[in-house]
Amino acid sequence: MRKSWMITLLMLFLVTAVPVSTSSAAPDYARWGKVAVKAAQQKYNADIIDYKHIGRTQLQPKLAEEKFKLQVRGKDGREFGVLAKVRFNPSSGKLQTVQFLEQRG
Repeated sequence: MRKSWMITLLMLFLVTAVPVSTSSAAPDYARWGKVAVKAAQQKYNADIIDYKHIGRTQLQPKLAEEKFKLQVRGKDGREFGVLAKVRFNPSSGKLQTVQFLEQRG
């Protein structure tokens, strides 16, 4: 009986001693993902039903690029993919350009 209490107390201590991260900080790319989605909604006058972050490339000391694969659904119901490239200054956070490449087929 005493052994089971010790095990229970030990388990309770371990569960409460482990720090749990409750931080809801968004990843760096989330800001640029929002920019890409909003720009695509305006360009295509369509809904963005999904997006995936592909990655960041440092092009120059003051120029970086985030790439996203967007899934677009037009008002006519057809769906197609779009590669979005968002270029920005990583130091200042200033947006440079947003480019799209449609991926049909």
